[in-house]
Amino acid sequence: MQSIFTINQIPVSWQEQLDQEWSQSYMQKLRAFLKQEYSQKTIYPPQNCIFAALKSTPFENVRVVILGQDPYPGEGQAHGLSFSVPQGQVLPASLINIFRELKTDLGIENNTGCLQSWADQGILLLNTVLTVRAREPFSHAGQGWERFTDAIITKLIQKKNHLIFVLWGSAAKKKCDLLFHSTHKHAILAAAHPSPLAAHRGFFGCSHFSKINYLLNKLNKPMINWKLP
Repeated sequence: MQSIFTINQIPVSWQEQLDQEWSQSYMQKLRAFLKQEYSQKTIYPPQNCIFAALKSTPFENVRVVILGQDPYPGEGQAHGLSFSVPQGQVLPASLINIFRELKTDLGIENNTGCLQSWADQGILLLNTVLTVRAREPFSHAGQGWERFTDAIITKLIQKKNHLIFVLWGSAAKKKCDLLFHSTHKHAILAAAHPSPLAAHRGFFGCSHFSKINYLLNKLNKPMINWKLP
């Protein structure tokens, strides 16, 4: 675990932004907690995928941030990108609802659940908590990940302009507290979580996919191709 959970496991551009976090006491406690958890329990995602979101979307490439909560707790589902599952995995209910809204919004249908191509286009698919015990949602909440992902978002807010933050669900919306003073620089799109329990309370009909492309086009930036390969 020690060799995997180090700053060297993320791209240099993120290392430069997050270097000070690694020496913080909360991070040392989080590392110790994760070392014990991975050695004694089944934890998702695999250790080499913990920082997949940062690896997939280097700091300089970030244009959109889609915040999730914690990783899927089912076997083989989580691979480090929020809401995404590896190729060939059965689609989780939240992702089915995301694709349902995408079809309603833009008429695009996707059958695979791997969102890597979205990440490759500059969408940071970031969970607020990056690990979870098998079959125990939110089991790694309150261990330090929230502070780490706060630091990621704070750096993005401070160092970049005209980002689009997409906040689905209560955990993501809490991150809004970091954004309120910066809304003149960044756009915020908020809606209910796409889970079956919440999607009908404001996720369906949010039209976030078309709104993201409208905002990018307005900034003369390339729009996102939402169709997955």
